[in-house]
Amino acid sequence: MLYELRIYTMHEGKMEALLQRFSQHTLGIFERLEMKVYDFWIDQAGLPKLYYVMEYKDMEERERLWGAFRQDPEWIEVKRASEENGPILEKIEEIFMNRADFFIR
Repeated sequence: MLYELRIYTMHEGKMEALLQRFSQHTLGIFERLEMKVYDFWIDQAGLPKLYYVMEYKDMEERERLWGAFRQDPEWIEVKRASEENGPILEKIEEIFMNRADFFIR
């Protein structure tokens, strides 16, 4: 399995807009496209950051799923509407990981 840690840094004052976009739209689109979200976190110190982990079979599946997501008409409209007052995200970091063989969950 391949895991991707995604770290989103929001522009000032945009955290609530991102949380609403995820809760009301993005997670549903992920589910429809069969994109597996492993877990979500909000920064404990109050920084404008959201962390989440996606799970894929391999990098090929990851590229296919994100390609489908970026071209999804519902996503395109949700992104456009949610950014009418300016962009939400300042930066996206992507970190790819494999689980250590010795760790059993």
